[in-house]
Amino acid sequence: MGMGVCTKTNGFKAVTFGVILFVLLNVLFNYFSSDADDTFSFSKLSVKRVTISSSHLYNGSGESLVHNINGSGQKTNPPESEFNISDSNDTPAPRVILNSKTWAKISVENKTNNSNTTLPICKDPKPNAGGPIKPNTTLESLDFVQQRLSSTVMMGGWYRPTNCIAKFRVAIIVPFRDRYAHLSIFLKNLHPFLMKQNIEYRIFVIEQTNGKLFNRAALMNIGYLEALKLLPWDCFIFHDVDLLPLDERNLYNCPNQPRHMSVAIDVFGYKLPYSSIFGGVSGMTREHFSKVNGFSNSFWGWGGEDDDMSNRLKHANLFISRYPVNIARYMMLTHQKERANPKRYENLVNGVNKFDMDGLNSIKYDIYSFKEYPLFTWYLSELKMSDQR
Repeated sequence: MGMGVCTKTNGFKAVTFGVILFVLLNVLFNYFSSDADDTFSFSKLSVKRVTISSSHLYNGSGESLVHNINGSGQKTNPPESEFNISDSNDTPAPRVILNSKTWAKISVENKTNNSNTTLPICKDPKPNAGGPIKPNTTLESLDFVQQRLSSTVMMGGWYRPTNCIAKFRVAIIVPFRDRYAHLSIFLKNLHPFLMKQNIEYRIFVIEQTNGKLFNRAALMNIGYLEALKLLPWDCFIFHDVDLLPLDERNLYNCPNQPRHMSVAIDVFGYKLPYSSIFGGVSGMTREHFSKVNGFSNSFWGWGGEDDDMSNRLKHANLFISRYPVNIARYMMLTHQKERANPKRYENLVNGVNKFDMDGLNSIKYDIYSFKEYPLFTWYLSELKMSDQR
């Protein structure tokens, strides 16, 4: 009898101990999981989903965009308002104010400092104020880079001068997939480079989901459309993540004519491969890009989309401008060669007749996730078009 009571008592103690141990392990797991959410990981981001109501997204004029989140082409007429974006763990993200009246108020307030003295218009850096630079290509974690630079830029990789009013508002559009190490090096070099140029800018990283061949051009179209929902940017720099500028005189401002910026790249012996090239890094005003209907969406895999843009510019009576070879110099980060687009030449020939129907007005996509990081604004997008072209 005593042995039975002892056995029951021990059993009860064992069950109690097991329950307590389970609770403690669960608490520890939740703690470390929560702490890990503060660190950067694209693998985590890829499983998060953000629901953004397209009826609350505006362009700079306060009108809702036809090419909204799902690219459906349906217009909406909501009242001007503010909305909050939060990620899947329900932690509130910074509020993004999109209506045109608020942006106008910000612009007015930005013209004066605390003493009500009007700030001057920013001037371009003097030609002799800069020169060749050597990029820092040491591989560092993005968390570390963000901690070091986050105090110098606003959330989302947004920067504007504090001692003058920027003449140019520039959106940097970076098409992206799987280049995580490159992104860290790119951001730690480009932010300090751009801050010296007296421009207001923001870096947008547009990532494509897996499952289809990479479509660089379509991602740049998406970046253009989504960036305009946050601010009416004056011009856009379309920038490969593996290219780093090598001269401070290479200004990322708004060009009078479309500007091919990566003229001289180290892997090409700092020589222009051919006269009509428009790849790597290029700059266009909002008017230029709209006039040519953006990039073609038909180029899946590597190559062809930039030559098609060159044809579009010629068709629209625009021409390619360039800085001198000793200024427009870039370093290319090493990477595995991309799979070439087998139909790129065919698409180039056929594309001449499709400028007006293939581009900004035909792109179909979903935005799966959106998040503002300290050094960039990130979108995960799925292209809703067939890659069998």
